[in-house]
Amino acid sequence: MDAVNNSKKSLAVCLLSGGLDSTTALYSAIHEGFHPLALTIDYGQLHKREIDSAKKICGHLKIEHEILSINLPWGSSSLVDPKIPLPENRSLNDLAKEIPNTYVPARNTIFLSFAASMAEANQAQAIFIGANALDYSGYPDCRPEYLHSFEELIKQGTKLGAEGKKIEIKAPLIHLTKSQIIKLALKLGAPLEWTWSCYKGGEYPCKVCDSCLLRQKGFEEAGVQDPALQGAQYQRK
Repeated sequence: MDAVNNSKKSLAVCLLSGGLDSTTALYSAIHEGFHPLALTIDYGQLHKREIDSAKKICGHLKIEHEILSINLPWGSSSLVDPKIPLPENRSLNDLAKEIPNTYVPARNTIFLSFAASMAEANQAQAIFIGANALDYSGYPDCRPEYLHSFEELIKQGTKLGAEGKKIEIKAPLIHLTKSQIIKLALKLGAPLEWTWSCYKGGEYPCKVCDSCLLRQKGFEEAGVQDPALQGAQYQRK
């Protein structure tokens, strides 16, 4: 998928971390006919590898990309506090049974609040988020009922909502398995070789954190190789 033609298209704010799911959601927005405004939030995570991926993807698409830096000084997650060890080599059957310490308190609520502000300021009709409620780590802010509730909150708490207009929260991956997400990404032409899912920074994924294990499971079930593990440098025209 080449540069996006934004003429006469409805706007959508797309939350883009640079990971597999958010990138697929971004490409889904484009496929649905929206002109995307990408929003990446640097919330103090211990590495910026995903943000580099987000920059590369947006540069390839030639779309507007806002990177917002915020600070969560209270920590409470292994993604932002180096003193909290990341879970490793957990059983896939255990991933959704309890909320792991990779959960960042109210992260999606924070992200969606910024996205709602950006959407209202730009008269956007939708917010796209790569939330998934099947192959995931059990985060409570990735469930359909949460997203429905937040959409109602936007309606009740914004000028647009007061005027009878709607900002829809669209989560095209919410009911898909990881393998289905990967197949959709391939169908849409998303650059999976540029996405980054690992909770650790570095040149290559660690293969042992929860996110790596879920990604590996998805690619195995999809029957394709994960380009992020091949060590090859892909060149897209």
